[in-house]
Amino acid sequence: MADAQRAVAEELDRLGPVIDELGELFTSAGHELALVGGPVRDAMLGRQHNDLDLTTSARPDETERLLKRWAEATWDMGRAFGTIGSRKGPWQVEITTYRSESYDPSSRKPDVDFGDSLSGDLGRRDFTVNAMAVRLPDRTLEDPYGGVVDLAHRLLRTPGRPEDSFSDDPLRMMRAARFAAQLGFTVAPEVVAAMTSMAARIEIISAERVRDELVKLVCAPYPRLGLALLVETGLADLVLPELPALKLERDEHHRHKDVYEHTLTVLEQAVDLEERLPGGGPDFVSRFAALMHDVGKPRTRRFVDDGTVTFHHHDVVGAKMTRKRMKALRFSNEQIEAVGRLVEQHLRFHGYGTGEWTDSAVRRYVRDAGDQLDRLHVLTRADCTTRNKRKADRLRRTYDDLEERIARLSEQEELAAIRPDLDGNQIMQILGIGPGREVGAAYHHLLELRMDRGPMDEDEARSALLAWWDERGGPAAPASDPAS
Repeated sequence: MADAQRAVAEELDRLGPVIDELGELFTSAGHELALVGGPVRDAMLGRQHNDLDLTTSARPDETERLLKRWAEATWDMGRAFGTIGSRKGPWQVEITTYRSESYDPSSRKPDVDFGDSLSGDLGRRDFTVNAMAVRLPDRTLEDPYGGVVDLAHRLLRTPGRPEDSFSDDPLRMMRAARFAAQLGFTVAPEVVAAMTSMAARIEIISAERVRDELVKLVCAPYPRLGLALLVETGLADLVLPELPALKLERDEHHRHKDVYEHTLTVLEQAVDLEERLPGGGPDFVSRFAALMHDVGKPRTRRFVDDGTVTFHHHDVVGAKMTRKRMKALRFSNEQIEAVGRLVEQHLRFHGYGTGEWTDSAVRRYVRDAGDQLDRLHVLTRADCTTRNKRKADRLRRTYDDLEERIARLSEQEELAAIRPDLDGNQIMQILGIGPGREVGAAYHHLLELRMDRGPMDEDEARSALLAWWDERGGPAAPASDPAS
């Protein structure tokens, strides 16, 4: 407790230039003001914020008038919910009028009524660790629901009955899983029980809101905790059913892995490998690809007479399932294509053997990975969860060899920008034809030659093109210009 109080005092001193000025500004105008929610919680955890949430007794019009005297810029996109935003230097501040909300049981959207007290406002918040406030400017801590104790015990509870909270706003069930993943906290048994019994309520929430919570969860420091909670409570059956479907019944000889546990381990290992990515982490695309890479296995599982189990083509089936799920969750086309490609390609490396691939096969690997090559490296390495150290070391060394060959060929041939040695205009000029399907066929043929042989000079490419054209029975190509 003393450590938390000391951490809060240090953070409030850092925030002093903002919260002291605003506290004086609002109290001198006859209004209450308090720092609230995440910034207070994270201050006790020793985390710093430059984006601050505050709550006030002032109505939005008065909040906006006062902020214009302090801020460099203000905005009112959240006015309907009582929120006015502002910015000054490195600080971004959102101030919301005390709220007291009522909900239509069939809708996520609350009817917003402004409240008259800080304690009433705190009582409508999602979890006790987010229902703490610091009154300004005197910096008095308000903690009516025991958030400090729960924070010390690393526990997520609701201020009131969880059934009431989740009935009002079912998205809070997703937020419980997300906060478990972000903070590494345990969720109170009564909260888990309410999530389990009320999971179906999540169906009234828009796909976009579910998606946003899922992204935050997957990108959190402890995604396994949040995902396991979604599966345990049945929420995953409704928002990401492909994940609990991985809990396959194991065959009587136990000859295949627990695919669900394997998947969560792959996700954790992908997180550990994010430092290999150009932008570092957290990286949603690589993490979600790790989560979805084996979702095709339940549909492709077959038992062989000798007791073994096969999952032929689960990569292709899984990519199709992944794209369908991400489309339903309203992900962008760019994200859907990136994750889908990774799921589809995640087995390609296993054809590499001990390095038997030709340079042509390596070029095709790079081409098919496209702009996801770095992420494919991460996913492929993360997908090794064997406990056999010798096997794991061998797989790592083999993939090291593949990456070295890719780097070597890239330096020689610019693999990331592989193109045929002649462009469309040159093809049309050499063959004496106009735009059409024949140009595309010629382009594809030259690209395949480029993959097989590596770079060719223009004369070699021209000869190869003319030989292909002659084999197809095309009309005689025009004679080349001697001067060209």
